[in-house]
Amino acid sequence: MKVITYGTFDLFHEGHYNILKRARQLGDYLIVGVTSEHYDKSRGKLNVTQSLVERIENVKNSGLADEIIVEEYDGQKIEDIQKYGVDKFVIGSDWTGKFDYLKEYCEVVYLERTKGVSSTQLRNREYGILNIGCVGSGRIAVRMIRESKYVSGVNFDAVFGRNDEHIREFADENDMEYYTTDYDDFLDKVDAVYIATPHSTHYEFAKKAIMAKKHVLCEKPITLTENQTRELFDLARENDVVIYEAIKTAFAHAFKRLISYAKSGVIGNIRDVDATFTKMVTDKSLREYDLSVGGGSVNELITYPLIAIFKLLGIDYNSIDFYPYFDQETGVDVYTKAFIQYDDAIACANVGIGVKKEGELVIAGTKGYIYVPSPWWKTTYFEIRFENTNKNEKYFFRFDEDGLRYELVDFYLSIINGTQNTNVKDCESIAISRVIEDFSNMYHQKDI
Repeated sequence: MKVITYGTFDLFHEGHYNILKRARQLGDYLIVGVTSEHYDKSRGKLNVTQSLVERIENVKNSGLADEIIVEEYDGQKIEDIQKYGVDKFVIGSDWTGKFDYLKEYCEVVYLERTKGVSSTQLRNREYGILNIGCVGSGRIAVRMIRESKYVSGVNFDAVFGRNDEHIREFADENDMEYYTTDYDDFLDKVDAVYIATPHSTHYEFAKKAIMAKKHVLCEKPITLTENQTRELFDLARENDVVIYEAIKTAFAHAFKRLISYAKSGVIGNIRDVDATFTKMVTDKSLREYDLSVGGGSVNELITYPLIAIFKLLGIDYNSIDFYPYFDQETGVDVYTKAFIQYDDAIACANVGIGVKKEGELVIAGTKGYIYVPSPWWKTTYFEIRFENTNKNEKYFFRFDEDGLRYELVDFYLSIINGTQNTNVKDCESIAISRVIEDFSNMYHQKDI
């Protein structure tokens, strides 16, 4: 009986070995498909460290493969199954359901992945696997775990939360070895933390992780006050760890290219930036409508328009004016327009959780302007436009799924290589927290 499996097999470890071993036990002959560099890129797999030759050698040295082939394009699995007369297709449980279409051609088996391997056996390898613990188990945490499958060198195998039943279910659903309601114990199990809890809790969790010398990737905003954010960056430097604000847009290739074009002078001097991000949140039982955990449009969304504005115009603005609309029942702002005045430019940030508006970004200059359609925070396309429309240029880029993989790659590389985060600078995160704090000070929602 012939069995086939596929994988990148980068930084070959015990988990890879166990998958191959169990696949081999399901038949008499094991064929292993190793993905090519081009195919990895085409399917959004990032940060593959080793070359195709090295990865094939990894599989060969396991002694488990009877035959090794290279996977180069979508649709090849069907062709390989037919070509080699395969009886069983085997893949890890991370992909459960993804390959059910192959059941027409052979039996499909999803193997539970080996738990607790990367954290205990891989940390001291030449390239190292970064074992990240998830703080919180909400909507964004689920998406981050899913996205992490596309980033070589990271492993999520632990989750912390305050609801034991909830985090146990989260750990089971995501094949995690460890879950706990004890934060100190949790920190002992990981190299870094990803904080995905309500905004008001970020400071507490981040500070404790930093003091335990753990790297921190924290959902935006890092904190709700300027001083707390500044303190966290200072503590990170003192403890020789990395802290990142997880503004996914800032790490996307298209957004970085957009900023470079805009600042190159192609549209002249930038005089206006108008950025909008709204989403409809109708369930008032969700945290977005809870003031006690930092709910509201500004706290939830203004980070995105601000990162574009600060990248383009800088953080040294003269004044900021807010024009909010509040929900009378909960006291949160469901729509806010913020005008930011500079010496020679003005910017406008529009955010809303209860009002919908076209989510576009427009950068106006003295020679032309750049238009980015909705949703600009997932930039895949932008157009540079001029008075003479014959000079207009369109640019297209790739943005995979939720885009969280890009920030995760940068976070990993910063730790492994000791590089600085240039995509979201410390001063930009501090300035964002300042704006959020200014809004809170101007509008005491508890009195609304």
